[in-house]
Amino acid sequence: MAKRRKLETPSAEDLTRIEEEFRRETSARPGLSPGGAVAPIAQVAADSAAQVETGSPEIRAQHAHNAAEAQRLQEARAEGLLMAELPLNQIDPHAMIRDRIDLAEDEMMELRQSIAASGLRLPIEVFELANPRDDGVRYGLVSGYRRYMAVQALRDLTEAAKYAKIRAIIRPRTEADAAFVSMVEENEVRSELSHFERGRIAVIAAQQGAFVNVEEAVNRLYATASKAKRSKVRSFAMIFEELGDMLAFPEALTEKRGLSLAQGLRAGAEARLRAALDLHPPADAEAEWAQIDAVLGALDAPARDSRRGGRPRSSTAASGWHGADTLHTSAGITIRRMQDDKGILLRFEGRGLDSDLMDSLMQEIRALLEKA
Repeated sequence: MAKRRKLETPSAEDLTRIEEEFRRETSARPGLSPGGAVAPIAQVAADSAAQVETGSPEIRAQHAHNAAEAQRLQEARAEGLLMAELPLNQIDPHAMIRDRIDLAEDEMMELRQSIAASGLRLPIEVFELANPRDDGVRYGLVSGYRRYMAVQALRDLTEAAKYAKIRAIIRPRTEADAAFVSMVEENEVRSELSHFERGRIAVIAAQQGAFVNVEEAVNRLYATASKAKRSKVRSFAMIFEELGDMLAFPEALTEKRGLSLAQGLRAGAEARLRAALDLHPPADAEAEWAQIDAVLGALDAPARDSRRGGRPRSSTAASGWHGADTLHTSAGITIRRMQDDKGILLRFEGRGLDSDLMDSLMQEIRALLEKA
């Protein structure tokens, strides 16, 4: 039988030695006196407890609500739903080439008076520039050019502090093509663009690299338009490309005149048109069109070389009606009306004919017949 070990009560010296060894082997808990110490497991528990949020249920609920609101704010900013009051001098209104050419002063005066009386009811749209400029500009204008210019005019006129800022929706950074589409959509809704403005912005958007070419620019910018309308936009885009720097009154071009001019350009009249416009700068829109029409009317009537013999060529018929069934246009296209046992036929003749023009004509005829 094993002999039991007899336990002896430790002396005061033994207890002192044990306490000193214990203090050396454990870390001191912050906040205690230099001589205090706790076991490692107690230290871990204390650290965990310090990270646990304390307070009443109401305080914890408020913290949770604030965190959710902060998250929603971040999401709104990322989705372009955030509205802010931005200083005018932080916005570049010309960050994009505008589709509008002129701002009618009477319309701008009316807009300024409305803002002065009732404030700005509709915010502008801006996007954050990838690289803020040294002059403090941080945003580029997407839509709301007229509103921005009206508020800026009121600020300059009155020097009132309330016009130093403008209400704006901050859109997320976007690609150039999407920015051009947004601008065109906003202006088409507010006030329909002219044919020349549509063609002009399509060319500029393509030149700035937002689209591969003018064809893609027209198809993307006016995706909801009919095929015939996009064909007209392409015609006016060609006018801007070839004569945009020469025309003094492009806004006065009607659809009919613009299509005739486009046909003349397709027939190779650019050099003659530029020479005519450069020789006698027109005083008004009608004078400008008279110069253009004279060149178009001469396209199918080349001068005869007197050195060559043979029977003289008959001159091209002047534009207008020749009899009841034949119409000659200034663009060199002849329309003849004929009739057989099945109905009435229209025959189109001339070098300026192409598929785009015929598509447009078919759409116009359809519209007339459906109205009837």
